[in-house]
Amino acid sequence: MIAYKTIATLSKDHSVTLEALPFSAGEQVEVILLARTPGNGEPTFPLRGRPVKYVNPTDPVGEKD
Repeated sequence: MIAYKTIATLSKDHSVTLEALPFSAGEQVEVILLARTPGNGEPTFPLRGRPVKYVNPTDPVGEKD
């Protein structure tokens, strides 16, 4: 299976038009549509790419338990 990724925007009539695809005329393709962002518009992984800071990473934990 050959995968091809592109980004498209829905038109006002809720349709998508794809042009200049790298497939032969008459070839069957599978179409899967995925939204670029979650429904609320926030990123899926909000902490990805944020710096990580370890404070005393070798200190024991749970000593009082």
